[in-house]
Amino acid sequence: MTAPTSNDPLLSPFTFGKVHLRNRIVSTSHASMNDDGGMPGDRYQAYHEEKARGGLAMTMIGGSAMVSRDSSWGGGQLDFSSDRIIPYLQTLSSRVHSQGAAVMTQISHLGRRANAFHGDWTPVIAPSPIREVRSRSFPREMDRDDIDRVIADYASAARRAQDGGLDGVETLCGGHLIGQFMSPLANQRTDAFGGSLESRARFGLMVHEAIRDAVGADFAVGIRLVIDEGTPGGLTADDGIALAQMFEREGLLDFFDAIYGRMDSDLILSEDNMPGMFQPNAPYLSSVEQFRKEVTLPLIHAGGIRDTATARHAIRAGIVDLVGMTRAHLTDPHLVQHLLNGTEDAIRPCVGSSYCLYKKATCIHNAATGNELKIPHTVTPAETPGRVVVVGGGIAGLEAARVAALRGHAVVVLEAASQLGGQLRLAARAPERANMIGIVDWRIAELTRLGVEVRTNCYADVQDVLAENPDMVFVATGGLPDLGQIEGADFCQNTWDFLSGAVPPAAEVLIHDGTGRAPAPSCALLARKSGSSVTFATSDGVVGQEMPYQDGTGFRKRFAELGVQILGDLDLLRVEQAGARLRATFVHSFSGHLHTVETDQIVVERGTQALNDLYHELKASDAFKGVAHLLGDAVASRDVHASIRNAYVVALTA
Repeated sequence: MTAPTSNDPLLSPFTFGKVHLRNRIVSTSHASMNDDGGMPGDRYQAYHEEKARGGLAMTMIGGSAMVSRDSSWGGGQLDFSSDRIIPYLQTLSSRVHSQGAAVMTQISHLGRRANAFHGDWTPVIAPSPIREVRSRSFPREMDRDDIDRVIADYASAARRAQDGGLDGVETLCGGHLIGQFMSPLANQRTDAFGGSLESRARFGLMVHEAIRDAVGADFAVGIRLVIDEGTPGGLTADDGIALAQMFEREGLLDFFDAIYGRMDSDLILSEDNMPGMFQPNAPYLSSVEQFRKEVTLPLIHAGGIRDTATARHAIRAGIVDLVGMTRAHLTDPHLVQHLLNGTEDAIRPCVGSSYCLYKKATCIHNAATGNELKIPHTVTPAETPGRVVVVGGGIAGLEAARVAALRGHAVVVLEAASQLGGQLRLAARAPERANMIGIVDWRIAELTRLGVEVRTNCYADVQDVLAENPDMVFVATGGLPDLGQIEGADFCQNTWDFLSGAVPPAAEVLIHDGTGRAPAPSCALLARKSGSSVTFATSDGVVGQEMPYQDGTGFRKRFAELGVQILGDLDLLRVEQAGARLRATFVHSFSGHLHTVETDQIVVERGTQALNDLYHELKASDAFKGVAHLLGDAVASRDVHASIRNAYVVALTA
């Protein structure tokens, strides 16, 4: 690693317990779904090794890693319930340590969050028989034998982490078993483990006493502690401080990892625990700051801290000792190396899209993350640099141009519009998705840095391309809104014109969503905020079928708040005039019954129809001697990640 060249607080070393860290930036535990049947195999190890290679101080594995066989949610967790995991951990820890980083794991029991219909089909256990809405399991109240068994399982799991060469473990409260005992919303016991806050903390204290006995004084042990459930009747901020001070008095811990809120439903999880695009940057930092004033142990916090400026503030102001930039490292695992190199502006930005929670450990605009065994993070120079023409400056074209330039090719981008960015620039016009423009802006900055020639307002035909004498052409001409086979489609507007402002909302608007993606809901909010009465009809059963749960629940909440009427399971058949208005006729996908809606304006979203004539004309041209590649929506209607991944992989070997 390059030695720090400034007094950047993010780059200052830190020590807790016996763990020495080279800087203040960590990646906290999360379920990456990269495991091999519960074991951290090659794919899992490569994912964490890449972050270590990129310079972070510590990576934490094992989001919700199971300490007991009855703590499974159905797959995707590391399994610390047997010694089988130890050799895998030994290899993983060796790989991470060789890159100069520490590695710890989270161990947990899900309690009522577990899945009773998986594996051994063992009953779900909890402090009290109170069902969690999100997991949907009906738990059995734990007896003393259950309590003693699970405490022993925690200790055994911690010992396996130690035997595996890891630097420490943390337990998880939140909606998991320790937190369920602590929370009055989940614990209604009347025995020694229920009632007062001290009694509800007893299980967690016993767990950590058993862990410490198993691993000794030199192995780091922490707790990811809920500092405030933020819900009437739940743990308060004062309770969170009191719990922390209980653990400090017992002397069992080396650090706290502060989290806020609950995770009992998709909406609560996304608003109060794992913020998505509807939440601001670092929404819980002020609560953590108040907690910091009352505790003395080292403190970690990760919660929507997406950029280095916010992270730097959190460290400089003494709010935290270590800052978790977990999703930011999904976006750019080399984030710290950029700080060391003085190239902070080149960090690929996390835009908070939550795609990494929709397609686990897959960043919306980094094709290599989570795919390290197949797709490299670094671009190697081409053996024979040539002349590359990219037709289309949407996201696929921008990515192809960036990678081609990194490979040493001379690149020119021909874009028909006046600005680069294509559909993403439209998407970012919706206030809820404004951060998405970061995906475009970063690539434009990279093209400028790499000296790529960009020509806008250039509608290129075959002759324009041939005039550049290219060795290679990337055709990323995208698509146009596809209204399908709707009878009377000429009476409809598309979401592009609506989001761009080319077509203003009428007094009464009907929006039909045939994709489950974000454009149609964005249009609905735009129309409703402008004062229109809005009916939202979807082909799916719910709004946002093809979105991360953070985004889908965010749209649904705002629909409810703003009074958007939702009609589900309806396919649009035809649109016709009805006097001065329009009439839409739908068929219900289950009953087959027809349903009509009269309105002033109809907006339809059905994806795009590929525009690829130029590609086929080039392939058929005798004058073209180079190689042509078709990318992005010019192939088929895709999401952002699919287009970027397609462009990256193709351009990587071009």
